[in-house]
Amino acid sequence: MIQYQSVITCPFCGFSKEETMPDNACRVFYQCTHCKGIIKPKEGDCCVFCSYGSVPCPPIQKDGTC
Repeated sequence: MIQYQSVITCPFCGFSKEETMPDNACRVFYQCTHCKGIIKPKEGDCCVFCSYGSVPCPPIQKDGTC
């Protein structure tokens, strides 16, 4: 079963927030609602949820690719 909720944790300030992930795209930028820092994926990851989320993005969950 595909999960669409992920808790993303800011690598700058440590703030965590539950977000709904898009099911057909990867998110390559995310602005922390606490410190306003712009989060980008780690090298080799397709999106911020794969790098900093509690659950990888839906495309990765579906078939392992984005």
